[in-house]
Amino acid sequence: MSIYKFSAKSIEGEQISLEAYKGKVLLIVNTASKCGLKPQLAELEELYQKHKEKGLVILGFPSDQFGNQELENNSEIKSYCERNFGVSFQLFEKVDVNGENAHPLFNYLKRKTKGFLSSKIKWNFTKFLIDRDGKIIKRYAPTKKPSKIEPQLIKLL
Repeated sequence: MSIYKFSAKSIEGEQISLEAYKGKVLLIVNTASKCGLKPQLAELEELYQKHKEKGLVILGFPSDQFGNQELENNSEIKSYCERNFGVSFQLFEKVDVNGENAHPLFNYLKRKTKGFLSSKIKWNFTKFLIDRDGKIIKRYAPTKKPSKIEPQLIKLL
């Protein structure tokens, strides 16, 4: 199984195969618009703008599984993220990242990496760094700021 075998619906409803990102460095993040960590959306956008020409792609997956901290629908999420944080990186439809309805991509990411004590995603803004070959390099805790990931990310670019 490879990361490229998965697909997800964009926030606009278009089915996107992760195979489209082959050869790119990916940072996959579960996001939430009302979370106290939401300033990371601006940091993620800054990283994206700084490194997209070198092959960085950021994939944001809104989730409402942690304290109901995501907006109701995808159009509200997209509008909020663009208006308040200038987000231009790829956002996907709201998904579950844990439980029986978890998106298959997140089940795969959790199976291949461990968080603190378990593989379960514990909060918004858990990050997964993927190299150009689709290999999961590292899982980062929600509190790890995107700017602190940049040195490792640069090595992959």
